[in-house]
Amino acid sequence: MSLSPRSSDAVFGKTQSARIALATGSQRPWANSPRLILLTVLTCLPVASFVASHAQAPPSSPPKDMNDTSVMLKPWPGQFGGVPPWDAVRVDEFVGAIESAIRAEQKEIEAIASNPAPATFENTILALEAAGETLDRVETLLDVHTSGLSLGPIPDIERVVAPQLSQHADSIVQNRQLFARIEAVYHGEELQSAPAAQQRLVEELYRSFVRRGAQLDDDEQAELSRINMRLASLFTDFNQHVLEDEKRFVTWIDDPADLAGLPDSTIAAMAAAATQRDSAGGRWAVTNTRSSVDPFLTNADHRGLREQVWRNFYSRCDHGDEFDNNAVIREILNLRLARAKLLGYATHADWRMQRTMAGTPDAAMALMMEVWPKAVARVAEEVADMQRVADREAELGGREPIRIEAWDYLYYAEKVRQEKYELDFNQVEPYLQLEKLTEAMMWVGQEVFELRFAPAPDVPVYHPDVRVWKVNDREGGHVGLFYLDPYARQGKRSGAWMSEYRPQRRLPTIQSPIVSNNSNFVKPSSDQPALISWDDATTLFHEFGHALHGLLSAVDYPSQAGTRVVRDYVEFPSQILEHWLPTDEVLQRFALHHQTGEPLPPELVTKILEASKFNQGFATVEYLASAIVDMKLHMLDQVDIDPAEFERQTLAAIGMPREMVMRHRLPHFSHLFSSDSYSAGYYSYLWSDALTADAAEAFEQAPGGYFDRDLANKLRTRVFSVGDTIDAGESFRQFRGRDVDTSALLRKRGFPVADSQ
Repeated sequence: MSLSPRSSDAVFGKTQSARIALATGSQRPWANSPRLILLTVLTCLPVASFVASHAQAPPSSPPKDMNDTSVMLKPWPGQFGGVPPWDAVRVDEFVGAIESAIRAEQKEIEAIASNPAPATFENTILALEAAGETLDRVETLLDVHTSGLSLGPIPDIERVVAPQLSQHADSIVQNRQLFARIEAVYHGEELQSAPAAQQRLVEELYRSFVRRGAQLDDDEQAELSRINMRLASLFTDFNQHVLEDEKRFVTWIDDPADLAGLPDSTIAAMAAAATQRDSAGGRWAVTNTRSSVDPFLTNADHRGLREQVWRNFYSRCDHGDEFDNNAVIREILNLRLARAKLLGYATHADWRMQRTMAGTPDAAMALMMEVWPKAVARVAEEVADMQRVADREAELGGREPIRIEAWDYLYYAEKVRQEKYELDFNQVEPYLQLEKLTEAMMWVGQEVFELRFAPAPDVPVYHPDVRVWKVNDREGGHVGLFYLDPYARQGKRSGAWMSEYRPQRRLPTIQSPIVSNNSNFVKPSSDQPALISWDDATTLFHEFGHALHGLLSAVDYPSQAGTRVVRDYVEFPSQILEHWLPTDEVLQRFALHHQTGEPLPPELVTKILEASKFNQGFATVEYLASAIVDMKLHMLDQVDIDPAEFERQTLAAIGMPREMVMRHRLPHFSHLFSSDSYSAGYYSYLWSDALTADAAEAFEQAPGGYFDRDLANKLRTRVFSVGDTIDAGESFRQFRGRDVDTSALLRKRGFPVADSQ
């Protein structure tokens, strides 16, 4: 089967196991802007004091006019073209700063819209690219608080400002004078002779305004704005409910006997997590995040505790209480459908798919359903293998046999892995030190992309765990800044993601990028290194791929920079970077035992590679189930539904294995309901992985393998650096020399290929 990547228009712009939470920003309402958009709130303390005290002061009414005195309204001070002033942020100023920054951008927009001179690229399009920089800066500071420091009054501030930002974004798109000028440039003669990147910028800007309602009449625009403001509030509620359920559900363990089967590193992490919540110590805690849950489900012998941990995690926000998200989901779905129809689309999925490589919901479904039956068949084989192990254990132990359930899957899959491949990942983990792997990914950045990373200890940070590196090119020229926030903590959203604090650009002035990677590894005690799983190491490299996509951007205009590409292409750079982790060059240098310093033994590396296709049924089904439910949910032309019942019926209809659940059940599916970001777009991980598998085969066939200089240079110049200056399909074709062939995806996962040709 050959997939012809194509690009049409849409408004917004993780791996197979769906590991990242890169959300779409509202930074520029007309642009592809995958910058985290979750907002924040109040206390009179500077950030460092706020984090230390977990202040609980209620929100107050900020001054309506801040007289531009807040540091958050000023250009960022310091070297590297300015850096976020985390050490000077006062959280009680956020609401007032947002309101002041909105007023500032409104004045800039009005000046552009009312310019008496004929509309040109420079006085309209380029002027728009430069507008709103004050608001961009404040939002960046706010976004980091809501995603990484959401304590005390922060959730309440988010609820205040989210509708204001939505209304402001709509006011720009609905400014008829402004749209008339954009339309004049779009249809004007000047554009015909402009460089290709300029033409694409104008075309995408015009189409985005149309898709967002610029051509609706006054009453329709008012209704659209009402819908968007309500959605902004609901997205905030959904996100805060998930954060709350992840905080309040902890599985406590008092008896050391209940730790049987767990590796020492996991036990130590559980003890550290318990101490953070109960200074008395002497207990162990499984927190309600995947980085804590998965190691427990994989290794804990205590089946009853595995079930308890599993139920806590997969029932998040589905308890019928004040943090239950089902009613929120129902209202979001109804509003999304109303908005789509108001804009002239049959469904929300049709609207969201306009600017994607897939182009239509049916095209995305076709790829998913090509893979789905193969993955389900593989799950049946995996379950049969696990059931044989469980039956043998019951017989040898004189116990009643069990039937494999969802909380047994990872546990018995690990036993089968050890039996089939003699591979115990607990033997691998002592070699996977977070610090050394951080060095490893930067070394890949150097060897493959010719970047140089050096610590920047004098740059302010928002939490003591955060570190910063300055990034230079091989000649010593400044490229950008990279922040790393690796550890879980209260008030930090779960998962892993890349954020962009500042996009790269060359016009209207030169600006270097600032990006961050954010994870939720369990922080060890002070005298121990942080050891992570193989899957977590893969996640680390994945997120760094997103960071490199931002750092390597080399475009003129910020709306086209870095990760501002179509949704089903944005995961390609991150997924391809995962493939450098298992290379000999990386493992021999950086996978070093934390006690002996010896490298990961070659026989273990061989076993890891041989087992790379193991459990692909599980990994693919849990992801695809979520993606299929997402697409089917947003393809409905009536959505006043019971989300739980829809989830059950849809999974039953597609033949979901009874031993599994979706990776993200709807009540906590933040990709879909904490923003519009991945709604009708979760399929994009599979679409991008088709590109990734094909690209990986190119490196495997190259003379220099993954460190082949010519191919690496082509990956940089044709994919990582071009942003949205060209069509995503053309970008891939320039790298690979042809359209993507999805048979590589099936080979990567060990699924049958012959009937897909």
